[in-house]
Amino acid sequence: MSDPRWSAVDDYIADKLIGEDAVQAATLENNQQAGLPPIDVSQAQGKLLQLLARGVSASRILEIGTLGGYSTIWLARALGEGGQLVTLELDPEYAAVARKNIDNAGLGDVVDIRIGPASETLEAMCAQGEAAFDFIFVDADKENYAAYLDYATRLSRPGTMLVFDNVVREGEVINPQSSDPKVPGTRQLYDALHGNPRIDATAVQTVGSKKWDGFLLALVR
Repeated sequence: MSDPRWSAVDDYIADKLIGEDAVQAATLENNQQAGLPPIDVSQAQGKLLQLLARGVSASRILEIGTLGGYSTIWLARALGEGGQLVTLELDPEYAAVARKNIDNAGLGDVVDIRIGPASETLEAMCAQGEAAFDFIFVDADKENYAAYLDYATRLSRPGTMLVFDNVVREGEVINPQSSDPKVPGTRQLYDALHGNPRIDATAVQTVGSKKWDGFLLALVR
């Protein structure tokens, strides 16, 4: 499901409110040349993530799912002096592309890319007493979204903002018999948040160049 006006409005928003970004244009070009799937957030969504991170004055950001580093760069730009972003990526080849893009953006000194299965990396981070994060963005395998919520909560403090991407899936999230294999994990995320005393959450539907989907936003109490 799509409508050409959705992308046209995204272009209008980017033109009026964001402007040209040669660094991020190069990031997307590098990703395409490397054969990465074109599943990055849109330009408007990237700026939204940056503003949300700035809004909570994030000095430590965790990203689960690096891909080629497009969203990583948007988020790292929100950091003040001395800030750090930790991003987790399963695929070493994707991580190598991301490292090149992040270095090209002049952000190599603030971004720590950790390679391997995210659940294993997160478990190790918890076991080692990793300092709490102020902002956590999750855009990885949807099958493990409920597990990532648990880890994110353990790596948070009161006031930490959590953002999960792709939580509407063109409306399939309300279909328990959906043929989309990513829907069950997404629904488990909603179930894990239903009545959760530690987290205050909502979700918003989005349309645009990324079609019909949405973000789930939450604050840890």
